[in-house]
Amino acid sequence: MVSMYTKHGYSVEALVSFCRFRRSCDEKPNEYILASVVRACSQLGSLSQALQVHGFVLKGGFVQDVYVGTSLIDFYAKHGYMDEARLLFDSLEVKTTVTWTTIIAGYSKQGRSEVSLKLFNQMKDGDVCPDRYVISSVLSACSALGFLEWGKQIHGFVLRRGIDMDVSLLNGLVDFYLKCRKVKTGRILFDRLVDKNVVSWTTMIAGCMQNSFHWDAMNLIVEMARIGCKPDAFACTSILTSCGSLQVLEKGRQVHAYTIKANIDNDDFVKNGLIDMYAKCDSLTDARKVFDLAAAINVVSYNAMIEGYSRQDKLYEALDLFREMRLSSVQPVLLTFIGLLGLSASLFHLKLSNQIHGLIIKYGVSLDNFAGSGLIDVYSKCSCVGDARLVFEEIYDKDIVVWNAMFSGYCQQLENEEALKLYKDLQLSRLAPNEFTFAAVITAASNIASLRQGQQFHNQVIKMGLDDDPFVTNALVDMYAKCGSIKEAHEVFSSTNQRDIPCWNSMISTYAQHGEATKALEVFEHLIKEGLKPNYVTFIGVLSACAHAGLVDLGFHHFESMSQFGIEPRTEHHACMVSLLGRAGRILEAKEFIANMPIKPTAVVWRSLLSACRVSGHVELGAYAAEMAISCDPADSGSYILLSNIFASKGMWLNVKRVREKMDIRGVVKEPGCSWIEVNNEVHRFIARDTSHRDTTLISLVLDNLILHIKGLGSVANAAAILLNDRDESIIL
Repeated sequence: MVSMYTKHGYSVEALVSFCRFRRSCDEKPNEYILASVVRACSQLGSLSQALQVHGFVLKGGFVQDVYVGTSLIDFYAKHGYMDEARLLFDSLEVKTTVTWTTIIAGYSKQGRSEVSLKLFNQMKDGDVCPDRYVISSVLSACSALGFLEWGKQIHGFVLRRGIDMDVSLLNGLVDFYLKCRKVKTGRILFDRLVDKNVVSWTTMIAGCMQNSFHWDAMNLIVEMARIGCKPDAFACTSILTSCGSLQVLEKGRQVHAYTIKANIDNDDFVKNGLIDMYAKCDSLTDARKVFDLAAAINVVSYNAMIEGYSRQDKLYEALDLFREMRLSSVQPVLLTFIGLLGLSASLFHLKLSNQIHGLIIKYGVSLDNFAGSGLIDVYSKCSCVGDARLVFEEIYDKDIVVWNAMFSGYCQQLENEEALKLYKDLQLSRLAPNEFTFAAVITAASNIASLRQGQQFHNQVIKMGLDDDPFVTNALVDMYAKCGSIKEAHEVFSSTNQRDIPCWNSMISTYAQHGEATKALEVFEHLIKEGLKPNYVTFIGVLSACAHAGLVDLGFHHFESMSQFGIEPRTEHHACMVSLLGRAGRILEAKEFIANMPIKPTAVVWRSLLSACRVSGHVELGAYAAEMAISCDPADSGSYILLSNIFASKGMWLNVKRVREKMDIRGVVKEPGCSWIEVNNEVHRFIARDTSHRDTTLISLVLDNLILHIKGLGSVANAAAILLNDRDESIIL
């Protein structure tokens, strides 16, 4: 009776029957009854009763019985008491496959996957043959740790031993490869599955979504529905995530309609997936409708809605919802604050960031890696990189995401040397850099034009097998381009198998900036032939290439073709067109082009015309362009300097002096020039008129000597680069 009740989930009845048995019968319970009683306690989650049964087991001398022992191990493991479970496991003289499965699965579920793998090795060395349940648990452990090679060995072990591979084990293998980012291998195994169940389809769809193979996930769910297999709530949640990532609103609406029809739209995961999907598709009205109609709103719902508002920089709506959340019974959690931090970071709102930081402390939320990286990001974007470093140092157990946030912060604020120093600290830690780390440090190396360090990072990237990552590829192309190594940049671009649009853009811009207009346009044509859709950045590179080569007609052709790709010309594109006309000497046409712009010209557009006037020597139009540029951006020194150089080239020194006086009156200061040079593995930085370098005296002596030699050869300084101040001292701008 006890066994029957336990088997059918009637745990209370099983315990009542056991108590009746003990009161009414003098006979002692055997190992099968005790094992069933322990399982009943496990189903109820009753620790006190399980401890009583454990005591009875000890008194009754059943401590070495494998069935009773395994049941006790299962109870302790399921309720997180792994030390007690391990003591029982180690004390058993005889262990069955079920015993090993129980302890291995227990460690795996408690996140101690490395122990699971050690136990599996012990099991293999013993006389017990692992079954498919053990294999499934060990594969889960490998997935959690990202141990691809170990998982492959287990796969090989299964094939060699001829272990029965039912659909559950095959699903486990598919899941393992997907979680280790081997989507193609997982797909091959999935396609070989003859009898796919809902779990098989859901595993494959979720794996594609998690690895950003969103279109594959979309195609899979269509195929799943076609063969008559109904997607469950988990499959729908994954597809909604893919719809949001791809911003395919209509597909998302179709999934929404299916969830209503299948009566799973009230599922918490589906509901939050719908809010997230609508928010990512810029349909906040629909997202809010789902939120308001939800029967029970939990913290995940609030977080999804707040994140949706944050993504569109809707500050007041996000803060109102957060206030509503605080007034309700729903307590904010760490992810709530991370969503708000993302909003304050995108708006560069330092005061709000400080308040959120204060609330994190007030609510007693532990500053873990997620919140820490969010705070580092927001302080960096608000130019408080010192505060970001303090937060970084405060985090005790940093993961690579926190390190990457700090690397990114230093690069954003052009603290490139600090980023490279921090990388040395990372190397001394036990953490391994990932693709985002290398993208940041390679950017830092490119910002100081350090080819040697960039090449060292490139070598490390190859060793770690990250050279095919699009983020790393883009950073490498940019680094080699800034260091003048166009050939190496092209080699990196050609060798990668995963060229995304930013990668193509990097190569186009590289050729354009180095005057290789023909090659830049060839790359663009290749992009179109590949069937890829260019974005607005692509056309900035294309138009720049045309401007450098003086290809006016071709430039206008590409400018007018932007609408065919659904791209509305922005300020940067109009500035490129002004530069194109100006470089071709068609100054008046450039002015007319600005007058006919459909959007208000900004300072960058007027500076393009001003630059053209400097080259052509058109003083009157240059003065007008400078006046317009200064009215748009009074604090920018570039417009003043370009105008002063036009006056200087014509010998109009009084006008030069007036420009300088205007700068002084308005408090406009030219950002000092800065250059780097690497000598004996050390980067030396020099700023105009800075004398802080340790070898300043020696450097000045050498420069003075060089200037004397130059003057002796009859060289004359360029007057266009000289501006006089009030004391008639020459100051090179």
